[in-house]
Amino acid sequence: MIAGATVPGVVERSLLGDGVGTVVHPRSKRLSSRKLWIAFAQGAQGRLLVDDGARRALVESGRSLLPAGVRGVEGRFDADDAVEVIGPDGRPFAKGLVRYASAALTAVAGSRTSELPEGSPHEVIHRDDLVVLPS
Repeated sequence: MIAGATVPGVVERSLLGDGVGTVVHPRSKRLSSRKLWIAFAQGAQGRLLVDDGARRALVESGRSLLPAGVRGVEGRFDADDAVEVIGPDGRPFAKGLVRYASAALTAVAGSRTSELPEGSPHEVIHRDDLVVLPS
């Protein structure tokens, strides 16, 4: 719990769930140093809008983001830059290092792996380069 010490009865009120302050829940699993770096030390250069199927695959199954799940590209970025991943509700839920520059990703967004140009990466963000953010 993070709360203002000048608020009268803040400790008691926070224990009662009176809406005082901010509750911070611990992660169930520790992040590696690399994933901490991706999540918190790298500024996002752009945003990727993904469909709900891609969101579920990333959050629930720990999968990589494929071009087929990308519905929109915001900002200008290069390959290996950090980007936020946003769901259909417009809220960011993950951050990762993208394998495409923004222009190239715009061209292949929504494409199945079999439809990608020769030599294109199969993953937009590999699961090893992706951090699902706390909700």
